[in-house]
Amino acid sequence: MPGDACITLLGRSTWALVNAYHAALREKGLRPERVIIVTEEPYAEGASTAVSAILIVSEGYGLAPTIRIEVLPEADFVRGGGVIRSLAEDLIDKGFDVAIDITSGRKVTVAGALIAISLAEIRIRHIYYLAMQSLDDVAKPYMMIPHQIQDLRDLVEEIMA
Repeated sequence: MPGDACITLLGRSTWALVNAYHAALREKGLRPERVIIVTEEPYAEGASTAVSAILIVSEGYGLAPTIRIEVLPEADFVRGGGVIRSLAEDLIDKGFDVAIDITSGRKVTVAGALIAISLAEIRIRHIYYLAMQSLDDVAKPYMMIPHQIQDLRDLVEEIMA
C-alpha cells in the first residue's frame, strides 16, 4: 500500500522549498514516495536544483522518492488550482496520504491550490508552512539556521486541534 506523497510549491526561493521539505522529514516524520514540484514558468529553472536537493536530503533519511515537475503559466489562479487539485486527487486515488508544502509558493498559486482543494472537499493530510521569525541569513541549509527562529506549521493539524 502506498505511503506519503508531497506536492511542494516552488516560487522565488529554492531554499525555502528545500528547507521546508527537510523540516517535514525531520520534525513531522514525512516519508514521501513521490514528490511533485509545482512551479510557474518564470521559476521553472530553479526546479532542477530543487530536485537535486530533495534527492540529497531524502537520501539522508533512507528515502528515494520519485520526483516530478509541473510547470504552470505565471499567475494563472484558476489553472494552477485545477492542476494541483487534480494532482492531489490522483495521488489520493492511488492510496497516498498527501501533504502540500506552501512555504515557497507564490500567493496566487497557494490561494488557487487551497481554494480548489477546499471546494472539491479533498482530504489533504498535511499543509506545511515553514515560518521564519526573520528572513535575514536564511538562504542556507535547514540545519544551519537556528531552530528557534523556525516554526514548521501543519495548517491541517492546527485546524483539527
